[in-house]
Amino acid sequence: MPKQDHIEMEGLVIDALPNAMFRVQLDNGHMITAHISGRMRKNYIRIITGDRVTLEISPYDLNKGRIVLRHTQKNTEQKKEEVAGDQTTSSDT
Repeated sequence: MPKQDHIEMEGLVIDALPNAMFRVQLDNGHMITAHISGRMRKNYIRIITGDRVTLEISPYDLNKGRIVLRHTQKNTEQKKEEVAGDQTTSSDT
């Protein structure tokens, strides 16, 4: 299966499970079980309850995913500013 075959979504870590697994609530409300990607494990990036994360989900099993990015507070604030800026420019036209 090629690595390009995945769905990328964002969510919030709700619970830490055994074996480095996490319960994540997606922005659309669905709950999935996710594990940390190898690159994050290699670089000792820690995930805790309450973190915003980006996930890759296989189209074949929508209940499991892989955490590929932990959003920092700085990234989250920048994204909110971009969205707010986009809304003001779209309402000006």
